[in-house]
Amino acid sequence: MHPIPVTTTATATSEISSEQGEDCVEAGSSVISARNIDVFYGEKPALTNVNVEIPRHQVTAMIGPSGCGKSTFLRCLNRMNDLIENCRVKGNIFLDGEDIYAPEVDVVTLRMRVGMVFQKPNPFPKSVYDNVAYGPRIHGIASSRADLDEIVFNSLDRAGLLDEVRDRMHESATGLSGGQQQRLCIARAIAIAPEVILMDEPCSALDPIASARVEDLIDELRQKYSIVVVTHSMQQAARISQKTAFFHLGELVEEGDTERIFTTPKDSRTQAYITGRIG
Repeated sequence: MHPIPVTTTATATSEISSEQGEDCVEAGSSVISARNIDVFYGEKPALTNVNVEIPRHQVTAMIGPSGCGKSTFLRCLNRMNDLIENCRVKGNIFLDGEDIYAPEVDVVTLRMRVGMVFQKPNPFPKSVYDNVAYGPRIHGIASSRADLDEIVFNSLDRAGLLDEVRDRMHESATGLSGGQQQRLCIARAIAIAPEVILMDEPCSALDPIASARVEDLIDELRQKYSIVVVTHSMQQAARISQKTAFFHLGELVEEGDTERIFTTPKDSRTQAYITGRIG
């Protein structure tokens, strides 16, 4: 585990109560703990009083209607909301017991520890090799070309892509299929050895066959990483996750074991959503 060192001021602001900040948080079975999270865009609230634990080495699915705040919350977990003008975050998010919104936190190091895969595959206009090598190079992770080769090949192998691109390592990544590009982006994310991988609707732009391969990959990756996935597909959430959190109108309505959420939800709004009565 790498400690989070000092950083410069970010665009988005976080208001943290001194009483909460003094709490000692035991990591336990949770890699991330969110406490009393409110998010505002300007004066408009986007999330209200979100409290949730993200378990280690499990897949946590976040479901809910469009605009309910699930992607906003996902971006809180590695401070991507810092890049959005007038976005303000209140509360505390602990990664292995360290508050990621503390003023001394280095967001670059944080985003090494908490990687992200976006909705649409976004490979760099570089070769397959250079896409995966980019992070290790800029962060100085590899001490030699042999080390870099090992990181690249191992990352592609873990992403289930190595056999498909072994003879195309120096060709442009933009020439890959959509599903291959998304797995390349996953390989790029894991090349810097994160603890947590955030995925914002990673299969929404893919065909069913490519989606199935990414789902299988997510299940394999949870053995090594903790994964948080935003999805509009309740079927996908049921297939790939061990824990599910349901958001509605900026509120975390209910969270818990995936099987329980989909079979015996405690809140009537959850029941209405999973049965298609709201959405």
